[in-house]
Amino acid sequence: MSQYQVIFSQEAAEDLERQFDHILARELGSPTGDLGIPARAIESIRQACSFLQHSPFSCRKAGPSSFIRELIITFGGSGYVALFEIHDASTVIIGAIRHQRESDFH
Repeated sequence: MSQYQVIFSQEAAEDLERQFDHILARELGSPTGDLGIPARAIESIRQACSFLQHSPFSCRKAGPSSFIRELIITFGGSGYVALFEIHDASTVIIGAIRHQRESDFH
């Protein structure tokens, strides 16, 4: 079984920063805020994306192309969705990451 290299696009890297900032702001504004949650959320996203090294075709299709897919990532009461492309026989490119409650990819 071949292994894919998983690459985060610039947009996906910015999405991770945006998610971190959003969670941090939420936790800072909460009387029982847990400042460890933002780092745990980002680590969960990265860990889940490592699954794509072995089985990217097992994720659901995200449109007419068989090579554009979504990875569902659970975290807490909801989670995240990573939009990715199986670029070639050895590369997966993550194009965007959003919270499951966001309306759509930007």
